[in-house]
Amino acid sequence: MSFFLLFFGLPGWNSFFALLFLDYCSLEIRDSCDNVTRGLSFAAHFFVMMMTFFILSLSCCDCLARTCRRTKELKARTVWLGHPEKCEEKYPKNAIKNQKYNFFTFVPGVLYQQFKFFLNLYFLVVACSQFVPALKIGYLYTYWAPLGFVMAVTMVREAVDEVRRYQRDKEMNSQLYSKLTNQRIPADMIFLRTSEKTGSCFIRTDQLDGETDWKLKVAVVCTQRLPALGDLFSINAYVYAQKPQLDIHSFEGNFTREDGDPQIHESLSIDHTLWASTIVASGTVIGVVIYTGKETRSVLNTSSPKNKVGLLDLELNRLTKALFLAQVVLSIVMVALQGFVGPWFRNLFRFIVLFSYIIPISLRVNLDMGKSAYGWMIMKDENIPGTVVRTSTIPEELGRLVYLLTDKTGTLTQNEMIFKRLHLGTVSYGTDTMDEIQSHVVQSYAQPQSAQAPKAAAPPKVRKSVSSRIHEAVKAIALCHNVTPVYETHASVNGETESTAAEADQDFSDDNRTYQASSPDEVALVRWTESVGLTLVNRDLTSLQLKTPAGQILTYYILQIFPFTSESKRMGIIIREETTGDITFYMKGADVAMASIVQYNDWLEEECGNMAREGLRTLVVAKKSLSEEQYTDFENRYNQAKLSIHDRALKVSAVVESLEREMELLCLTGVEDQLQADVRPTLELLRNAGIKIWMLTGDKLETATCIAKSSHLVSRSQDIHVFRSVSNRGEAHLELNAFRRKHDCALVISGDSLEVCLRYYEHEFVELACQCPAVVCCRCSPTQKAQIVHLLKQHTANRTCAIGDGGNDVSMIQAADCGIGIEGKEGKQASLAADFSITQFKHIGRLLMVHGRNSYKRSAALGQFVMHRGMIISTMQAVFSSIFYFASVPLYQGFLMVGYSTIYTMFPVFSLVLDQDVKPEMALLYPELYKDLTKGRSLSFKTFLIWVLISIYQGGILMYGALVLFESEFVHVVAISFTALILTELLMVALNIRTWHWLMVLAEFLSLGCYIASLAFLNEYFDLGFITTPAFLWKVSVITVVSCLPLYIIKYLKRKFSPPSYSKLSS
Repeated sequence: MSFFLLFFGLPGWNSFFALLFLDYCSLEIRDSCDNVTRGLSFAAHFFVMMMTFFILSLSCCDCLARTCRRTKELKARTVWLGHPEKCEEKYPKNAIKNQKYNFFTFVPGVLYQQFKFFLNLYFLVVACSQFVPALKIGYLYTYWAPLGFVMAVTMVREAVDEVRRYQRDKEMNSQLYSKLTNQRIPADMIFLRTSEKTGSCFIRTDQLDGETDWKLKVAVVCTQRLPALGDLFSINAYVYAQKPQLDIHSFEGNFTREDGDPQIHESLSIDHTLWASTIVASGTVIGVVIYTGKETRSVLNTSSPKNKVGLLDLELNRLTKALFLAQVVLSIVMVALQGFVGPWFRNLFRFIVLFSYIIPISLRVNLDMGKSAYGWMIMKDENIPGTVVRTSTIPEELGRLVYLLTDKTGTLTQNEMIFKRLHLGTVSYGTDTMDEIQSHVVQSYAQPQSAQAPKAAAPPKVRKSVSSRIHEAVKAIALCHNVTPVYETHASVNGETESTAAEADQDFSDDNRTYQASSPDEVALVRWTESVGLTLVNRDLTSLQLKTPAGQILTYYILQIFPFTSESKRMGIIIREETTGDITFYMKGADVAMASIVQYNDWLEEECGNMAREGLRTLVVAKKSLSEEQYTDFENRYNQAKLSIHDRALKVSAVVESLEREMELLCLTGVEDQLQADVRPTLELLRNAGIKIWMLTGDKLETATCIAKSSHLVSRSQDIHVFRSVSNRGEAHLELNAFRRKHDCALVISGDSLEVCLRYYEHEFVELACQCPAVVCCRCSPTQKAQIVHLLKQHTANRTCAIGDGGNDVSMIQAADCGIGIEGKEGKQASLAADFSITQFKHIGRLLMVHGRNSYKRSAALGQFVMHRGMIISTMQAVFSSIFYFASVPLYQGFLMVGYSTIYTMFPVFSLVLDQDVKPEMALLYPELYKDLTKGRSLSFKTFLIWVLISIYQGGILMYGALVLFESEFVHVVAISFTALILTELLMVALNIRTWHWLMVLAEFLSLGCYIASLAFLNEYFDLGFITTPAFLWKVSVITVVSCLPLYIIKYLKRKFSPPSYSKLSS
């Protein structure tokens, strides 16, 4: 299985970037108020200029980014075969690029991404202010060292990710595509020639539309008839192709050969295309490339990756803005209490810098390190092996999800069809009784007369034997399909010649045979007929051959074939048996379409319902014997209808329907699509957790509905509302009104109807759909999947998660707040583009219930505690300054401030990433606990205000206690208050821990040991003689007990009289 690519005439595109030159002229700040002008110092000028500079910089970066993102206008093109010099336009290079930056934009790009957030921009301005002597508070390293560390960690992480993306892109772009064997097509092509005698081949489109059904593609007739492959270069021909579009199911173009007399013109449609990312399933294919790079259908349907920011980060960003406002207000109060005397404006900025620890820079470091720890824990979880965290910045999003949008094929199902049931009306056969069918088939073909089809003149009312009915049903299933048997070629094919010689080396044995079809259901049916003795051994455009259990080959000529469509919901075939000349019309289809076609019966509707409740996909099989005169009349009318210019489809349909009357019902088949392991309990778990599940698939409506039932996405007690196909505003309005009257029912809607509803009634449709317990969207394009995600995010403001396994799911995965990819049969494209990669769908339960919960709870606790650590020391600074005549003098300087946020408290605070409120077994047993997480109560303005009050209380106690108990020298106040502060923080960490881990205990004692050991080297700040006295110990102990004991008492009372829900379950 291989194909050749001839890249005819698409030269590379020389990219260029417009340079944007920004000329900043002088910035003049004028003020008419003389008093304010006199109060403005150099510090004020510096601060205003710094803020103005960064605002302008961010605005210019946004403008530059928008300019660079402008896309070139897409145009139609004419591509000449073998003459690239005739192409006037330049087209994109056929290369994959997933990198965010290049060599020149890496540093500016990373800095822009970091400083566009208020938190980092604030720290940069504060650090820069320390270069101004009038604003300098302490040592420069106390401000620049933490900021530099944060930036270094961020840049290293981004650099590692960027190098990995570059290596993956380089590996893909360096592949040679002159000859492919079972690889994906790298560019959009027009199908010119194939080694298959039929002039057609099958391709797999799993990475494009999510369907692993094989699609039949037809070569251009003019080039297929050329005597040799080399003639492609000698003819004077070109392909006209429409401009690149998103729609993967349509194409318009023309093929023209100019050196003929007359010129040859052939229209091109979707049947002549080979889109990039599809796979040629068999044979050798020659094509001309028409679209490359970012103009291919697959790339146009893939959204560009964006930097995802978690909801917790946005909430913390809002809280830091509130803290900054409080910091400014506190600074103004301090200056106001001074009476605005002297250079009050300078003092105001000094107080702002002095209270800058209200917003701790370690917040960003701790959260990023915590997220990395959560990712490591997820990947090391033995219960979900193979899980990979590709985006380490949003693990807490797994604990906030409300909507889960899932693909069907390969995600919920294995896409492996198994024949389960054959019902003949009076008797039903299951998997355990298939041997009876086989014996009946063997017996039928053992008798010479039974090998022939029943005569048309036979009276239809005569009751047939069970053996005869089984034989007719199996024969009908073996003939009514579009399946083609394929035999693997053992000999290698010479790239310069046709593969005719290789056909002689093919192995036609049963072991070497595989089946190709546009539907896996049909393959399952043909495999089943093979298992019971009737085998399809050969098929071309005009005939097919069956092998009986005795080894006899029966040939049937294909007179007409009517393919399956979503409108007709059935397919038919008219065949003529070679030995008898009998003509028979076979048809199979959905029960809703076949019920009015077959003769009256009293069992079909009931049995279809029974099979559907078992999750089986049903097909009704029927036949009609035709005389020679009947067929000739039909053929004339059918050919005449196909030549009609006006209303051709309607006339052809009417002629075919004239045959579809009073057909003999043969049997009802039931096929099961194998679900992935533990899909049903996993979906039940997610539903109980309050997560609404939407299934978005490119598959047919009937298939999607069947899987929704069998997977229990839709419970048995729920009704299903199938949204009628609509094409205009009026129809959409009527159907929405009908849907509005339904209550507690699942919705099933097609992509076309969805597009119409969103065009005219977007808000109304989303509002109604969000009230449904489950939604199934079928026939969705990749772009529509991403659009649905955007709509849910826009209209509900809830967090969304998308999960899929194919290339057609990439846009949806990247658009969602949290994207999960499954490494499956459809490749790793979705897995590589996702934030999290898993190996099985069932792993999503533990990923959300356990790791999502822990990540969110831990990040919320860690973030608030780090802010508490900054607020408590700022409260102490405010009390100190207010007592000492509102002086803008720092309470602690140098190493004390650096050590406070690093070696003295960092390990215990960071150990909160090991805390858990609920054991994993309990979280999986009671998924209802997950509902509380989506309300965001762990981090809210309420919990934030509680921590503010705690910080004010403890900061006041620590400072006032030290001032009351100090004796004569100021250095004693620093020693007592700072030691009490360290002990208070260690005790507060212990207070917040719900489940102790041995590393937590180690972190507590390690930090305490580091502080005690460092006292010997802090003689610059402490009186070593005083801190070894009993007075120091009892004063520190009293202050620490007063600051912490009330909080321990409150926690005990709250747990006793108002325990949280999870503690009730644990007890």
